Amino acid sequence: PFLLPDMNAPVGRIKRAIENGANIVVYGDYDVDGISPVTIMLRGLRRLGAENVKYYIPNRHTEGYGIHTESLEKIAEAGANLVISVDCGINSVEPVAAVAGKLDMVITDHHLPEGELPEAVAVVDAHREDSIYPYPELCGAGIAFKLCQALALEMQDEPYETYTRDIEIAALGTI
Repeated sequence: PFLLPDMNAPVGRIKRAIENGANIVVYGDYDVDGISPVTIMLRGLRRLGAENVKYYIPNRHTEGYGIHTESLEKIAEAGANLVISVDCGINSVEPVAAVAGKLDMVITDHHLPEGELPEAVAVVDAHREDSIYPYPELCGAGIAFKLCQALALEMQDEPYETYTRDIEIAALGTI
């Protein structure tokens, strides 16, 4: 998992959030490859001791796809400290900038970057130009699975090769 770009940064930030009891929101998408990584992240974070973790999935009809400034502002107003996006955010430069100083953002995505990356704690995407990950075709669920794998290695001293929790959910998102 640490071959993915920026992977050390979210691991450290999420570990601190869990240890400090921070309010974490997993921001997903409404399709199968959006809901499955939300599930993977929620289950992984809770296993690692996160007590204040929720999710947000935009309304397909009224909000559409992706990260929106209004949604992030509502999440911040509700008391969140950290947002972890799954399956979205690689091109959300403006919404992420709009909540700078209010929310820490970790972006995990598998879509193609279209230029400038958001100013976030981390932007984990195997399609980044600087990625050395050997399989850039991971879907959003695969990226979330890899982040949970890295967190387990850091927080539970578990070899990532043996980490298979929720792999069936990652497979569902992949298919």
